[in-house]
Amino acid sequence: MFWQQVVNGLTLGSAYSLIAIGYTLIFGVLNIVNMAHGEIFMLGAFAGLMLVTVGKVNIFAAMLGAMMTGACLGYLLERIALRPLRKRAVSHMAPLISTIGVSIFLESLALKLFGPQAQSFPPIYGGSLIDTGFIRISMVQVIILIVSFGMMASLRFWLAKTKVGKSIRATAENIETAGLLGVDTKKVITMTVMLASGLGAVAGVLIGLAFNAVEPTMGIPMGFKGLAVLILGGLGNITGAMFGGLILGLAEVFSVAYGASSYREAVAFGLIIVLLFVRPQGLFGETQEGR
Repeated sequence: MFWQQVVNGLTLGSAYSLIAIGYTLIFGVLNIVNMAHGEIFMLGAFAGLMLVTVGKVNIFAAMLGAMMTGACLGYLLERIALRPLRKRAVSHMAPLISTIGVSIFLESLALKLFGPQAQSFPPIYGGSLIDTGFIRISMVQVIILIVSFGMMASLRFWLAKTKVGKSIRATAENIETAGLLGVDTKKVITMTVMLASGLGAVAGVLIGLAFNAVEPTMGIPMGFKGLAVLILGGLGNITGAMFGGLILGLAEVFSVAYGASSYREAVAFGLIIVLLFVRPQGLFGETQEGR
């Protein structure tokens, strides 16, 4: 029972980690919280669903299509809602308000296009159970774990070893200094928002598979969970987002398994509150003196 819940928690938490990484990348480079990220996550889920049901493609091609959809939405977000504000001496709250406006628009658009009812992936993706003797894992869980951890490992390597990844890290450290050193910060910011949005869109497909439900309002609760993981792991910290998502997923699953499903959200977010009392900067965040 215990190890079964660990697998379930890691499956859910790995998807949360992908959502939180999207928040973290944008916060690290632009120092803002992208409130439209949850809705891009939701539209990515719908893009994957449409590709599977209408386009008749396999789930991995659907995830690739969802990532491209998310990246395009990220480009439009940066180009229309964020870039014009960076060229003006506006309040630091202006980008936040701008992304809230985009969030409301995207949710309304999804309601218009897909209707308010929840939709699900075809039964073929329910998958058969693999029984190892002490745990049972479905093919959907296998897909979620492989895709989530594979993408997180690839992202870590890409940020650490490639020239573009180092440019993103330099821009996140200090955008003015990065510009003086020859980094095209405008392109780096656009690429970062597109990358973050693409990861969020893939997470949307994974969550849609996990719960077998895709609906226009799913971006709101998942967006809040992504924000919670962002704070839990440490603002702007990729490693913190990864581990924070896993912790939240495990907390939710164990609260249901050994408590009551009605306390699922309360237990998970209560844990975050307690941890932040002990370590306000997050698990992997730096103290003010460290910064």
